[in-house]
Amino acid sequence: MRFKKTVAIIAISAAPLAYGQDDKNWEGEAELGVLMTSGNTDETNVNGRLGLVHEGIDWRNIAEFSSNYSESENEDTGEDQTTAEKYKAALETNYKFDESQYWFLRGTYEKDRFSGYDFESTATTGYGNRVWQRGERSFLDLSAGVGYRYNKLVVVNSDGDDAENEAIARLAAQFNYALSENALFHQKLSTEIGLDENNVISQSETAIKANIMGNLSMKAAYRVKHVSDAPAGTASTDTETSLSLLYGF
Repeated sequence: MRFKKTVAIIAISAAPLAYGQDDKNWEGEAELGVLMTSGNTDETNVNGRLGLVHEGIDWRNIAEFSSNYSESENEDTGEDQTTAEKYKAALETNYKFDESQYWFLRGTYEKDRFSGYDFESTATTGYGNRVWQRGERSFLDLSAGVGYRYNKLVVVNSDGDDAENEAIARLAAQFNYALSENALFHQKLSTEIGLDENNVISQSETAIKANIMGNLSMKAAYRVKHVSDAPAGTASTDTETSLSLLYGF
């Protein structure tokens, strides 16, 4: 049963890759990490991601799809139980005013089985600026904008509502730094501040990528998500550590 679930998650994560390969105007990377242990602890963890970027003269288009699934053996019953199941999609388009300044329009959708939300979604727009760049691989992007958040709750809250919807302000930063010809440090930060309910959702990803050979690289990443007003019965902070292989195309 575990093997079938693992194969299914891998297939879902890799399925969009065919589109990226057929359209030569797109560049991107496919990421896959699989960890299976047995013995004293039986556990399976699978994470996948597909990132696509199209860079035109006036427009930049970005798409990212990711998934994470893990299961472990219940010590009492001996049966497998799912401990994490998450799917996320983010689409963004940038209109470039010049080499550094741009206007962005961004939409996200996330479904995390253990977050207390049936799903989370946002739509934001605003201004971005590449405030520093050295070469093609090292840069710092800062952006700020406004938008709307709609999160569907699994359980109706104390006010009798089954959803959280409010205007938000978004602040974000992305920092890439080439440590060498074959290694890259990557940091992404974002915070979305609710302007009505004051719920603040902040996310961070810290990663190091190292080229192995050709288009194949290895990536170690640490991710944190903090929800200031998390649904009842759920933790405010989630963390995730991963080690995966990347294929660039």
